[in-house]
Amino acid sequence: MDADAFEQLVLDAIDSLPPEFAQHVENVSIQIARRPTDLHRRVARLGPGQSLYGLYEGVPLTARGSADPLLPDVITIFQEPLERDFADPAMLRAQVRRTVLHELAHFFGISDDRLHELGAY
Repeated sequence: MDADAFEQLVLDAIDSLPPEFAQHVENVSIQIARRPTDLHRRVARLGPGQSLYGLYEGVPLTARGSADPLLPDVITIFQEPLERDFADPAMLRAQVRRTVLHELAHFFGISDDRLHELGAY
């Protein structure tokens, strides 16, 4: 899939957010990278052979104080691992959406443990 078509999948996922959530993600930069760098993999604490579809970097809303600087949080979506693991176009679209929502959940302060409890995995 070319970069523009993949970007459209990410944009569609963002556009699907309910307005009550979308209004809070104005200061979040959502980027697309071809694949994770070694630094991304270290930040995510991944071992060899583990895939990384997305990564949230920033301070979750629930951990911010009123005097905290408003630097943009960054969500990076990794195209190559998603395409490799989800070759079917419908499955790829669904997983891109799930990945975007997963990383946005971290922005809202929801941990991986809580996502497991909620059945989001």
